Amino acid sequence: MVKKIARLILSSLLISGILFLSACGGSVSDRTTNNNPAATPIAQTTGSNPTNVNTDKIEFKLENGSAAFAIKPKADGAKLVNANNQELARFNLDEKQKLKIKDAGDRVLGFIVTQNDYWKIENASQTQELYILRRQSDGDYKLEDGSDRQIYRIKQRDYGFEIETPTKQSLYKIKVKDGKTSLRDASDKTVLYIKTELTPIAIACFGFDVLTQEQKAALAYMVNLAGG
Repeated sequence: MVKKIARLILSSLLISGILFLSACGGSVSDRTTNNNPAATPIAQTTGSNPTNVNTDKIEFKLENGSAAFAIKPKADGAKLVNANNQELARFNLDEKQKLKIKDAGDRVLGFIVTQNDYWKIENASQTQELYILRRQSDGDYKLEDGSDRQIYRIKQRDYGFEIETPTKQSLYKIKVKDGKTSLRDASDKTVLYIKTELTPIAIACFGFDVLTQEQKAALAYMVNLAGG
């Protein structure tokens, strides 16, 4: 009789324990997953409503350490500001696929449109493709104009990337070292550097001299958002 009562008490305790764990929000593995979110890029969007936005300012500096300009993420995109924090351009993101480029007076300058393996820079009315950055199957990239004429070759190197002309003349190098990504000219002099974790190919966009500053920053933003 005593053993029967003991078994009943033990069964009751086990049932109570199971109910208690269920009320606390599921299994241990579920709670561990929820407490370790993935790293947040410049901005993430769900449908047309941006979420999980990283609002840290992305600062670009000159070789001597002084500020050059910055990209300031917002809920719907970002702003490009100069060294004195004056607004130069606005970037409005639409569902992670299209970025509208505006000047400080809210005038539309153009668009960046993301596709599977390339990014298009379009004019303000979206009637003309101005430039296309294409990802190659071997990890290289190339920048073309709207007529598919190659302007730059962006070659993958052990230190990062090298920007070349179609005739293989070296123009810039993008080097990643000691937590810093730098854009360097042909003589290996630092033009820009950044300590924020942007993808090296995003930094390479600032070596595309055929683009305007607004186009470079907008393209870098979208390339980084896509993971390069």
